[in-house]
Amino acid sequence: MILSKNLLNKINRRLKKLYPNAHLEAMVERLRMVAGRYSIEEISQQKKPSWNEHDVILITYADMVQNGVEPPIKCLTQFCEKYLQGSIRSIHVLPFYPWSSDDGFSVIDYRKVKKEYGDWSDIERLRQRFTLMFDLVLNHCSAKSPWFKDFVSGIEPARHYFLEVDPKTDLSAVVRPRTSPLLTPTQIRSGESHVWTTFSADQVDLNWQNPDLLFEFLDILVLYISHGARFIRLDAVPYLWKKFETSCIHLPETHEVIKLIRDFLRLVAPEVVIITETNVPHQENIAYFGKGDEAQMVYNFTLPPLLLHALVNEDGTQLTQWAQGLDAPRKGTTYFNFTASHDGIGMRPLQGILRDKEIDRFVAMIRTRGGKVSSRTMSDGSERPYELNVTYYSALCDPKTPEYDQERFLVSQTLAMSLQGIPGVYFNSLMATENNFFGVEKSGQYRAINRMKWKEAELNHMLESAENPKAILFFEYLRRLCKRVDLPAFHPDAPQKIHQWSRSLFVVERASLDNNQRLWGVFNLTRKRLRLGSMLKKHQLHEISPHWYDALTDRKFTIPTSSVPILPFQSMWLVAK
Repeated sequence: MILSKNLLNKINRRLKKLYPNAHLEAMVERLRMVAGRYSIEEISQQKKPSWNEHDVILITYADMVQNGVEPPIKCLTQFCEKYLQGSIRSIHVLPFYPWSSDDGFSVIDYRKVKKEYGDWSDIERLRQRFTLMFDLVLNHCSAKSPWFKDFVSGIEPARHYFLEVDPKTDLSAVVRPRTSPLLTPTQIRSGESHVWTTFSADQVDLNWQNPDLLFEFLDILVLYISHGARFIRLDAVPYLWKKFETSCIHLPETHEVIKLIRDFLRLVAPEVVIITETNVPHQENIAYFGKGDEAQMVYNFTLPPLLLHALVNEDGTQLTQWAQGLDAPRKGTTYFNFTASHDGIGMRPLQGILRDKEIDRFVAMIRTRGGKVSSRTMSDGSERPYELNVTYYSALCDPKTPEYDQERFLVSQTLAMSLQGIPGVYFNSLMATENNFFGVEKSGQYRAINRMKWKEAELNHMLESAENPKAILFFEYLRRLCKRVDLPAFHPDAPQKIHQWSRSLFVVERASLDNNQRLWGVFNLTRKRLRLGSMLKKHQLHEISPHWYDALTDRKFTIPTSSVPILPFQSMWLVAK
């Protein structure tokens, strides 16, 4: 495989910076061998990543739909083919590899499909109708993995894949996402050792200072691309590189690893998109764009808690102020806009936006709606909320005004899909799933509250009942997604401007890349019926055009003659004719 001189120089610099004591020429040759191991020429047709308004990504477990007879991945594929074509283009299949805990994120074998889910042929069928996102779980692997067993036994090369730490070492500066012990005692061949475990005793952190580990993951990466991965999600990537007496989060070497992976992808599959999972405050999060040389997509982690806060308080002031301060992503990068995922709703992104007392009131409100709260340990030993464990639907169900529950949920989802970026839709949000308390009790894990799995017959019965409220909500959600993909103003690169019209409203202006379509998303965040006519005139929309329609309802009106009511928790996509 031929490397351009410019790309070769970049890769050389990154390898030398990360592994100054390794033999550079040998590493470059090894990289060539990894790049050529799998045949991926047939899927590497584009010169660079591309996306448009049709890109919507479903987040789902491999076994989200089950019938007890066929492999769950096949059941998931049948569900997606039946219901989602035309509204969702891509599927993020959460780790479908053999695993031992954390519903997949404690990986035993990165190169296999968990046999209870199916096999690679089942993944290939899903790939025929949808583009795919795979997880590259870089920070840690399972304590039951062959790698860790080799470490325990002292077998090369994995005996150097993990971090052994003297328990007397001062690690007080390390930023923790959990309250569990950072070090876990382990009996190895030479005696007792203590290994680094950021997330749990079963998720043992990997030693990225070992170049052998880098090449393991580059090989795994190419395998995933050969099976159709268009998006590669780098899980828990901020904690990748460790240095004593530092915070061990966002270290320069971590960014360098991402840049190296990006350069490697330019060599083997330049159309593949890197997305980083970094549940941290916004400025730390967007640092993973780099200078356009790291991730092409980052999760918009501030959106889920701040949008939820706006709706439970019926006040969009802080949501609007935050959105107005968002920098437009540089060319070739974009946000991944989501409200819920398989994890909880992260609270760290609210730092600097809400005061601690506001956060505490918000947390207390979610608890009244059945939510659980996971904490993290601060450097002084105290604990603060790390994430809310609750389904987004249940979090928006107000026992005082249940008549608005569905509208309140729909406005949250419609607002999120209207912002600049690519929308991510979690399966259990698509189903408006309520808190799964049985799952929490059974597993002992708070996150199980939003990890409901479905029986295929039960799911089909529910969706085929025309009067079932969940079915009505499901098809209305899909209808809005279908409307969205026909509006070029929602291209991920199309600019946006956030307007402050009223604390009761959230207003976003979008314009298609050719400027032929102007669209205003207007969202009522309250239970009040409002009138927009005077606002539309005040903000001079009539100067753009006197003739408008709402793309969600196809209702036509003129400015300034129409009164234009907006109902409680209603969404409107106002398009100039």
